[in-house]
Amino acid sequence: MTFHCGRFRLALDRPLIMAIINATPDSFSGDGVAGHLDRALRMAEQAVADGADILDIGGESSRPGAAAVGLQEELDRVMPIVEALAQATVPISVDTTKPGLVRAAARAGAAIINDINALREPGAVEAVAGSDVGVCLMHMQGEPRTMQSAPQYRDVVGEVADFLKQRSDILRTSGVAPERILVDPGFGFGKALEHNIALFEALPRLRELGYPLLVGVSRKSMLGQIAGRPVDQRLAASVTAAVLAAQRGAAIVRVHDVAATRDALAVMAALDR
Repeated sequence: MTFHCGRFRLALDRPLIMAIINATPDSFSGDGVAGHLDRALRMAEQAVADGADILDIGGESSRPGAAAVGLQEELDRVMPIVEALAQATVPISVDTTKPGLVRAAARAGAAIINDINALREPGAVEAVAGSDVGVCLMHMQGEPRTMQSAPQYRDVVGEVADFLKQRSDILRTSGVAPERILVDPGFGFGKALEHNIALFEALPRLRELGYPLLVGVSRKSMLGQIAGRPVDQRLAASVTAAVLAAQRGAAIVRVHDVAATRDALAVMAALDR
């Protein structure tokens, strides 16, 4: 498989690393750089040096209970970073649900739109279809402010798979080539621990949708529940989960700890033949 995104064609013959750049003041992981362009650029430079294949910039926290952010504020947080990194050697991804930011980011040279709402905002599908960006469609039950209030499913794997197929079909009907589409099960977005575990076990089944899988579990509460560690002590759990996701077919892992993840994936590639 090859993922087409803007001026990039990414070969998916090995798991790729997407580095998280939080341009927010309230990131759950405590590494937000809102309003500090120099810090954001240093973080991006270090991530690439550590082995990141993609940089994912987000200006609105999606942690459980997070408050919504207006378009202008999100533009002010994200666009200076996108513009400064437009000619980077790796693709720039923008983590947003807002069509206005999708359009602005695409014009400025962003290569990927990473949408936790799977382009359900009015105008979002059209914004992507009118550009050459790649897109990641993620499943979320509810919204960030309420999504972890007793989420329920009859068949979490089937429901997530059906949703991702429906959203990808809509995108393709709008003229977006399948080579531009990624899908993400949305770990921790309206899921209890048992739902997350079921989805993790079902990653090979979700690959049957025909699109590359993006998996983001880095430092998330599901790992805290399993390991019994606070968010600042989840490095080992996060790296382990990234390797297991790659073994189950994830094409891209979205992580905070790039260097450690790169080393673990290199060991996996060398020893797990």
